[in-house]
Amino acid sequence: MSNPELKGRKVTVVGLARSGIAAARLCAREGAKVTVTDRRPAAELAPAVAALGPEVRRRLGGHDLADFEQADLVVVSPGVPLANPELRAARARGVTIWGEIELGWRFLPPGTPVVGVTGTNGKSTTTALVGALLSRDRRTFTGGNLGTPLCEHVLSGAPADAVVVELSSFQLEGIDRFRARVAAILNVTPDHLDRYPDVEAYAAAKARLFARQEPGDAAIANARDDRAMAMAGASRGERYTFGFGPAAPGAARMEEGEPGPGGAAIWIAPNGGAPERYLLRNRALRGRHNRENAMAALLCARLVGVPGAAAQAGLDAFPGLPHRLELVSERNGVEWVNDSKATNVDSTYVGLAAFPASTPRVVLIMGGHGKRAPYAPLAPLFAGRVKALLTIGEDAPAIERELGGLAPTESCGTLAGAARRAAALVGPGDVVLLSPACSSYDQFANYEERGEAFRRLAREHA
Repeated sequence: MSNPELKGRKVTVVGLARSGIAAARLCAREGAKVTVTDRRPAAELAPAVAALGPEVRRRLGGHDLADFEQADLVVVSPGVPLANPELRAARARGVTIWGEIELGWRFLPPGTPVVGVTGTNGKSTTTALVGALLSRDRRTFTGGNLGTPLCEHVLSGAPADAVVVELSSFQLEGIDRFRARVAAILNVTPDHLDRYPDVEAYAAAKARLFARQEPGDAAIANARDDRAMAMAGASRGERYTFGFGPAAPGAARMEEGEPGPGGAAIWIAPNGGAPERYLLRNRALRGRHNRENAMAALLCARLVGVPGAAAQAGLDAFPGLPHRLELVSERNGVEWVNDSKATNVDSTYVGLAAFPASTPRVVLIMGGHGKRAPYAPLAPLFAGRVKALLTIGEDAPAIERELGGLAPTESCGTLAGAARRAAALVGPGDVVLLSPACSSYDQFANYEERGEAFRRLAREHA
């Protein structure tokens, strides 16, 4: 890594969410002539652009093609598709186009080990868990798609002996030379089909994580996911796998079945040595999907040198993620669980599957802005598990068409309406589970705002 020379260069930053603002500030700090541009109106963007200095030129409410074609560098926020016509025009003129993650990576101190985590589901939990394990014995920055943009970390000047970043497909579209010392792909299932023409295009964006790896790097993949295995196999680094079954060289493995009273045993053999045994006994990591996340995180941590005892301590202490199977209230025998981060069908599948299919006990709240993926894959989980289905938001009719015959179903319109109805339906032993399978943009700014609203409603109705 070497810092790019930006002094005096014309840089256009496209998209003014948190990543774009951080990228613009970093480029301005380095002496670039920065223009920021966003299609949203100035009034809507006022709080964001307030963080920019007067030397940064603003073009809000629309784009000017000249800002793209006459730039030396264009930095793109993750939410801006690279198929944008202005970006295509810039590319045709030979203008360099980077994503924010590429820009931030180029300013990391040389030799900083980077762990990159991607996948359709589980990447936020796994990234946070890797960061927690590494933090047991070194200064670690954890962010990227999870929370703090990499450029914001660079601007902070905070020392970091290791960097752990969650990487979305949108972010990976914009990398060029970005290199992860350890790269993990957790799974690939249909997602963001409102941006990609098909799942193959979506998977190809994620596969870019492995393209710049070198011999001596590590590529980690889910052994039961063929697409993930193919991605990791294309890396020039060593391939490692995680999954269920007996201990194996170069792998993390766990026996099938529910954990025993002492926790589930994870066996890893990351460097060809004797298998190491770890216990997964943390309630914040319940569910089969979290057992996979823990196996992937352990491999990442051990491959960058975290001692075994520190890794076990990190597993035991991990608090879990906000908005991901988060227990927000437990009263009168009823659990209210916030899974607002489940913004696609597969994520809702693993969230719902974390609860046992013994008696109909889950009052499930689903809905929001759909992503054109079918909801029918959730059907096998309903029998013996879902007591009632409450729908909200603009995709409620589609959810009701595909799942409404499997459990008593009511359209509640808003999250507040669904919470009120759930409170009337539940009894001791039941769970109210917000796991929307949709993005939040029809009624909320983001999944965090939706999750915070559910927390408040749970306190009100529990």
